[in-house]
Amino acid sequence: MIDTPNDSSPQTPNALIAQAILRERLSAGLSLSALAARAGLAKSTLSQLEAGKGNPNVETLWAIATALGLPFSALFAEAAAPRALIRAQEGRALASDAAGFAAVLLDRCPPDRRRDLYRLALEPGARRAAAPHPPGTVEHALVATGKVRLGPEGAQEELGPGDYYRFAGDLPHLYAALDAPVLLFVVMEVTR
Repeated sequence: MIDTPNDSSPQTPNALIAQAILRERLSAGLSLSALAARAGLAKSTLSQLEAGKGNPNVETLWAIATALGLPFSALFAEAAAPRALIRAQEGRALASDAAGFAAVLLDRCPPDRRRDLYRLALEPGARRAAAPHPPGTVEHALVATGKVRLGPEGAQEELGPGDYYRFAGDLPHLYAALDAPVLLFVVMEVTR
């Protein structure tokens, strides 16, 4: 459950994403074609997302956020409520098309701070190779259940329940569930 201000109703995730992409694209002074090229997307795909249509996956949204030099959560921007309670099975999961990987944004960073909190669920054997995030991004990972191999190329570590790992998120990095489902909490912090 997320508390929302009494004077407005909550917007759908697609509406928030559409408004944020358009707002940030215009703020960056980019045409639809220029942003599509930077993000490696078809112009028609980006146009559909700005219109609030389509069902974007996590890779598409990460590509857009990275192309705009923004934290991922900027694509879900709306006024923050004073309290938020998200039960274990709640929240909108953004699934990967390439791996058994899903991310739920638990809390986005307010404008005066630069950090996001995620709950990640990986299916047994799932591997997610993540592209570098904007420069200065640091990831803080805490494993709740299962065993995972994660971290940047050349510095990946095997973690189990209760293990914590901080690493540079502005380098290519990996999340790989080793043999059972994994529940992982990640804080992404932009330090630039």
